[in-house]
Amino acid sequence: MAVRLHYFRGMGQMSLHRKRFFANGRMALAAAGLLAGLPLAAQYSAKTAKSTPEAPEMRAIAVLEWNGDPDHPKASRLVPVTLLDGGVLQDGSIYLARPVPLALAGNVEYEIQRNGQPTGVFDVSSAGQEMGGWVGHGVAKPLPVTRPKAETKTPRPIEDENSDRPVLHRKHPADDSSNSQDSNGAGSKPPAGSPVPQADSDADPDRPKLHRNDSGDSSASSPDSASSAGAPSDPDRPVLRKKSADDSTDRAGAANGSSASSTDSDRPVLKKNKKKPDEEGSVSAYDSADPDRPRLKRGKPSDEGSQVAPTLLGLPAEMEQAVAVSDAKSRPEHPWSFTWADPVDEAKMKAALEDLARDALGLNPPPPPAPAPQPKRIGSRKSLKPAEPEEPPPPAPLLDEQFRVFELAYGSGATLVLSAHSDAPPGQQKFATLVAQPDLYGNLLVLLKSVGDASHLDETPRLRLIDAVDALADNRGELLFELRGATQRQFVLYRILRGRAEKLFAGTEAFYGAPNSE
Repeated sequence: MAVRLHYFRGMGQMSLHRKRFFANGRMALAAAGLLAGLPLAAQYSAKTAKSTPEAPEMRAIAVLEWNGDPDHPKASRLVPVTLLDGGVLQDGSIYLARPVPLALAGNVEYEIQRNGQPTGVFDVSSAGQEMGGWVGHGVAKPLPVTRPKAETKTPRPIEDENSDRPVLHRKHPADDSSNSQDSNGAGSKPPAGSPVPQADSDADPDRPKLHRNDSGDSSASSPDSASSAGAPSDPDRPVLRKKSADDSTDRAGAANGSSASSTDSDRPVLKKNKKKPDEEGSVSAYDSADPDRPRLKRGKPSDEGSQVAPTLLGLPAEMEQAVAVSDAKSRPEHPWSFTWADPVDEAKMKAALEDLARDALGLNPPPPPAPAPQPKRIGSRKSLKPAEPEEPPPPAPLLDEQFRVFELAYGSGATLVLSAHSDAPPGQQKFATLVAQPDLYGNLLVLLKSVGDASHLDETPRLRLIDAVDALADNRGELLFELRGATQRQFVLYRILRGRAEKLFAGTEAFYGAPNSE
């Protein structure tokens, strides 16, 4: 059974008490006072050390990567990012790696989240180094479904004779003697041994009738006895007969092939194989011809070998990412999604942020120059018509666009994140990621901007948003990004507070080789 991340420090802390001795100007008096206090301290047997404080809670943040269906991924891996220990963010990929990092210890359970809401769990079963970094392997499972408790049936209330509430009763035949009531109004049962009246027997002549066999003789099952009992005679009706000694003799003879062969010589006969099975270790005729021939045996093989977990190598194009959190303490859910008062405002903010992204990528054309003023002709009565303004070209497309809006704290307003790249060949693409917040006048204030191109990813890696997560366990969300370069990548945490984007944590750069595709 998987457990949440725990870490207990084995070394207790002993509180130290210092005693200060004051002297009146001479070292000898201070030494004499110290020596005089030693016997008294030895005789004092009370406990002076305080109780050991509890270990601080720990909270690990990781990124789950997989390809294929989220419910049934083809391959998956867990990349540790950070670990909160004693209020300090540690690098989860190397913290307490003895020999495995603490964030990837066995039987540690991570909760997969999307916008702060859990979507599944991931149990770490093993860990290893892949392409220069630690990753965890395990199984991703959906959230356990809590079944509602079975409702206890309340006893049926006793009906009141004086109540006006209608009551449904089961219908009985009118001529049934069991429904006759006595003087007290209660139904009386027929006496034991009396025949049960047949209700509506003459109303339907085609209704089947069951007759009791009173004779107890086997001949009653014959058609003649059935007709004598009142049932219509049917020559084609199957008859059940009791097994006799003659039938057993005939069947035994049929098993030996005597009676069957006498009736039909061409009838196939099934015979039991009386040959004893080969003893263990004996070799059949086929095995004697080829001793190296493999033999199929029923059962589970004794040596199954170690199970190899499927892993991801490099960064495939179809790889998906999600935030995973492991905490020793159960905390209430805190969704990070922002709800707009008017859906029109979201469309306006998105269009304004896309325009800022095009400016950062250099996709917006420069404004046309203003037309030169034309001199007026003296004496001309006709005024020249102003030139009609040209329609602006359509905006340049943004590919692989990702637009998210977060509420990183209750009542903190909207935080917009947009990332996209230009429409160009893979080697000439430009990438842009913007983090902005609207001000009091509805204008966007850019807090973080990252712009780069595919030919200089080692110098300016691409900033990719993973999700928002509470890394410090203070009920405030941080933005988790991935800095993906040409051959390395790194995870960073940004805190958005008071109109600024502050880098809260930066992990160790991991080498993963050349990307498969971008």
